[in-house]
Amino acid sequence: MSKEAHKSKIGGQALIEGIMMKGVFKSAMACRLPDGTIDIETWDENNGKNAPWYKKVPFIRGSFNFVSSLISGYKCLMKSAEKQLTDDDEEEEMSKFEQWLTDKLGDNIMGIISALAMVIGIVLSLFLFKFIPAFLTKPIENQTILRTAIEGILKIAIFVVYLALTGKSKDVKRTYEYHGAEHKTIACFEAHEELTVENIKKHSRFHPRCGTSFIFITLFTSIFVFCFIPSFSSYGKTTRIFMRLAIQLLLLPFIIGIAYELIRLAGRKNNLFTRIISAPGLKIQHLTTREPDDAQIEVAIAAIKPCIPENLEDDNW
Repeated sequence: MSKEAHKSKIGGQALIEGIMMKGVFKSAMACRLPDGTIDIETWDENNGKNAPWYKKVPFIRGSFNFVSSLISGYKCLMKSAEKQLTDDDEEEEMSKFEQWLTDKLGDNIMGIISALAMVIGIVLSLFLFKFIPAFLTKPIENQTILRTAIEGILKIAIFVVYLALTGKSKDVKRTYEYHGAEHKTIACFEAHEELTVENIKKHSRFHPRCGTSFIFITLFTSIFVFCFIPSFSSYGKTTRIFMRLAIQLLLLPFIIGIAYELIRLAGRKNNLFTRIISAPGLKIQHLTTREPDDAQIEVAIAAIKPCIPENLEDDNW
């Protein structure tokens, strides 16, 4: 096998005491259960040459793949949380409110709670990344380019502060350690080294195809794209706000498409341009990754192995 670095398509996501890996033909999630064993689930994927057209066309595939990753990632996250429940947890006496919810909702309770959590997350995201920047730049609302630039910088600043604050939580730190294990394991695989704990520990926990880098590139790209939105100065204040918001939402798939192509380019090429666009995201990964322990690396190995195709040519960009 050639020792030239292999640019893999395999990507992953940290879960609650686990990792999900997505490959060309297979995906897998591995979780460390409360009893210390590793639970592994696998399922089929269609991300190769026979994938649907909307997963292959440049600038269109970004939005579809992004939404697909969000859905599968959220499902795996919820499932990983359920795997941490023990018999003692399930037998614990419920409060009157919990008992009422169980009686009324039955088996649907987890789905309803998950949906509610998603709605709260969306509302929080809109508040942090839309309404706060819009409110703070209100005094310069007639200066479209300047306002857009400052709004974008504020969004990036809020994003970084949010990551730094959430990283103080003990549980989030554990997730960031699994995130580091995921990156280091993929890097070891791309270097053609045997997937052992000792080999993986030598590799960097920072990776150019990280979702953190993707979000940064999306936010940065939006600054330039939104500069072309007109100010609608001839309309009323409320109308201007809603027209601007509507156009931004319509442009979001286009922005995601651009960011997706850039992150793909950074994953398969190593030149001056890709190093420049990757640099900010790699710096932010200091907040979203931590050095994993041996047990976490073992989970990452268990997650990636089912995703490696028999023919490595199928895993090339």
